[in-house]
Amino acid sequence: MSANMGEPTRDALAGDPLHDPCAEGLRIATTAEACSLSLKLMGGVGVALRCPSASAPPLARSYADIDLAGRRHDSGSIVDLMARLGYRPNHQFNTLHGSSRLFFWDETNGRQVDVFLDTFQMCHRIDLSRRVEMQGDTLPLADLLLTKLQVVETNEKDLKDISAILADHEFSDDDTGINIPYLATLTAKDWGLWKTVSIVAERADGYVTGADGFDHRDRVRRQVRGLLERLAREPKTRSWRIRDRVGERMRWYELPEENTE
Repeated sequence: MSANMGEPTRDALAGDPLHDPCAEGLRIATTAEACSLSLKLMGGVGVALRCPSASAPPLARSYADIDLAGRRHDSGSIVDLMARLGYRPNHQFNTLHGSSRLFFWDETNGRQVDVFLDTFQMCHRIDLSRRVEMQGDTLPLADLLLTKLQVVETNEKDLKDISAILADHEFSDDDTGINIPYLATLTAKDWGLWKTVSIVAERADGYVTGADGFDHRDRVRRQVRGLLERLAREPKTRSWRIRDRVGERMRWYELPEENTE
C-alpha cells in the first residue's frame, strides 16, 4: 500500500465485492474516505445514491458497472485499495492510460469499475480535480448532472438519470443543491459544451413529457427551462463567441470511442 494511504477498517476490506452495485459503490467510497483518499462515485450509481426517484418507476434502472472519480496523484493508492477490495486491474489499459483513467474488474459479479483521474473526458472534457476533494461519497450534484448532459448520443439510461436529479434536487448558488453558477460558468467558456448541454436538456424535457406515471414531470420541465435560461444569460467569453460564429458547421464534440477505449 502507498505510504500516504491510511488504514481502512478490517470490516471494509472483508469479503468479495457486493452483488448490489449501489451498496458496493458505497463500500468503495466510504473505504476510500477512511483511507483519506479522494474517490467519489459518479455515473448511474452516484445518481442512485443521491436521488430517491432513481429507485422508483419510471426512472428505476439497472446498473452494469461502477464509475468513480479520483486524483491523478493518488493513482497508486487507488490501485492498491481496489486490489485489497477484491478487484483485478486491467494491466494493459492502466499501463497505457493510467495518467487519466483506470479500469478494474470484479470477477465475482462480472462487473467493471472505471476510475477517471482529474478529468472526465467523453464527449467533452470536464476538469474534476477540485470537485473530487469536496465532501460526500459522490461527486457534487452539478457534476453528476453535467457528466450526463454532456452525452451527445444520449440513451434512455442517461435521460432517466438526468430526470431523477432534476426531480429530486433544486438549483442553488452553491453545492448544497445543483450548483447553477458552476454550470453556467463552464458552458460560458466552452461553446461545444453549452451546445450539447442545451440539446440534451431539451431531450430530457421531451423524455419526461412522454413518461407514463411520472409524478414529477412538471417539476423536471420547469427545471430544464430554468437551466437553459440561466445558461443563456451568462456572459460568454470571447472564445465562445468566436466559436458560435462557426456553429454546427464544425463538429463540437468527440465520441467516447475516439478517446481511450
